[in-house]
Amino acid sequence: MIVETPTRAPGGTLAIVGLGPGPAEWLTPEASQLLDDATDLIGYAPYVARVPERPGLRRHGSDNRVELDRARHALTLAMDGRRVAVVSGGDPGIFAMAAAVFEAIESGEARWRDLPIRVAPGVSAMQAAAARLGAPLGHDFCVMSLSDNLKPWSLIERRLRAVAAGDFVLALYNPASMARPTQLADAFALLRSCKDGRTPVAFARAVGRPGESITLATLRDADAALADMSTLVLIGSSETRMVPRADGSSWLLTPRHHGVNP
Repeated sequence: MIVETPTRAPGGTLAIVGLGPGPAEWLTPEASQLLDDATDLIGYAPYVARVPERPGLRRHGSDNRVELDRARHALTLAMDGRRVAVVSGGDPGIFAMAAAVFEAIESGEARWRDLPIRVAPGVSAMQAAAARLGAPLGHDFCVMSLSDNLKPWSLIERRLRAVAAGDFVLALYNPASMARPTQLADAFALLRSCKDGRTPVAFARAVGRPGESITLATLRDADAALADMSTLVLIGSSETRMVPRADGSSWLLTPRHHGVNP
């Protein structure tokens, strides 16, 4: 018996590329090269718009919440011999398109597993915010998405309590949207019940892009209305402290050593 091996057009590849938070200088050389090599660009429309147009590049922007459809489209194009770049803001492996692509591969066509696939990391929103703030991630920390679109709110509450009990610094992605206007306020209320109200909180909005703003507060006084989907909210541990600067502002510091006070 002769078993035929499925064929595909030569040269098809798929790259999952992190664009970073925004500034061109935060785009890695690897990501730049993959974007230059791509024949097709796929992603959430605002991220696709961040990549300059050029001859020979087809752009496939789409709406939010269609990540799996987007991933399947990218895989289909790559099987047809295209050099596809799937773009995400920040890092593609953090609440972004890398997971969607591999979920599609896991449940999709067997031949998709033969594709050359490359994940190019990017500067994450969490890292960009931390750089602006000083050194808030100098000790152990956790990262959570506050969106309950793909998981129940009860699980988010359980994890918030676990983070507080473990005394981790917490970076919150997706803190608020028009469809989820109350979740951050609810999260703050829960954390106030199990953390010191003097715990530093930072709202880092649109870091590296027009409209960037950094606002410091304490957990007791933090106003959830300051956050939107462009905001990274960072909540300190019991060790996190504000370090005053000469201009009246402050850095945030979570020291490397636990239990050592200045």
